[in-house]
Amino acid sequence: MVHKLSFCSNADLQIPNQRKNGYLYAMKNIVFDLGGVLFARDKNKSTQEFHEFFSFIRSERMPLFWEEYDRGASTLGEVTDILARTTGCPREKCERFLLLSIDMQEPVAPTERLVGDLKAAGYRLYVLSNMSREFIAFLRRFPVYRLFDGEVVSCEEGTVKPEPRIYEILLERYGLDPAETLFIDDRAANIAAAEGLGIAGYLFDHRNPAAACDELRRRLL
Repeated sequence: MVHKLSFCSNADLQIPNQRKNGYLYAMKNIVFDLGGVLFARDKNKSTQEFHEFFSFIRSERMPLFWEEYDRGASTLGEVTDILARTTGCPREKCERFLLLSIDMQEPVAPTERLVGDLKAAGYRLYVLSNMSREFIAFLRRFPVYRLFDGEVVSCEEGTVKPEPRIYEILLERYGLDPAETLFIDDRAANIAAAEGLGIAGYLFDHRNPAAACDELRRRLL
C-alpha cells in the first residue's frame, strides 16, 4: 500500500515530501529507533541514584565506551569495569544497575499503539537501532517487536548511528527506496545522517512521546 505524506511547514517536524528526478514519492516504509522511541525505562520505578548513574546516556552523543558496546566490540563485563572506574561505584553495584537497566525496559505506550496502527494501515515497518546484544535480546521478547518487517541492529553489524554504513545496510538489505522511507529517532545527529542519504527524518521528543505520536499519526494515518 502507498501512503501520501503531506508537506509540513513546521521545521521541527522534518517530514518533507520526497522528490526524486522531479517526481513526488509517497512514504511506504517507516523505520523506528528503539531506545527513547519505542522502549524506555519508567523513571518512576527507579531511584534517583539509579537515574544519575545513567546520566551519560542523556548526553548529545553516547560516550565512546558505550558506543563500542552498542557496536558489539566490547562486552557487558568490560563496560561494567569502565563504569566502576569512572563513577567510583563498586563493581557489583555497577553490574546490578546495568542488568536492572535492561530488565526495566518496557514499551512506550503511545509508540506501541502507533506501530500497531501503522502496521494495520499497510506500512512496512523496520527497526534501526544502536543496541547491545543483552539489550536487544530482551527487547525482542515483546509482542510489538513481531510487527516489524525487518531490523538492523548495531551490535550485529559492527557499525552504529550516525555512521552512514548502518543506514546503507538497512536500505540494501530490504531494498528500500530512501525517497519512500521515513526514519524516526530521538537524536538529531542520527536524523541528519539519515537525511544525508535521502531518507526523511522525524526528530522524536522522548520527553513527550504522546505528542510526538499524535503528530506522526496526523501525518501518516
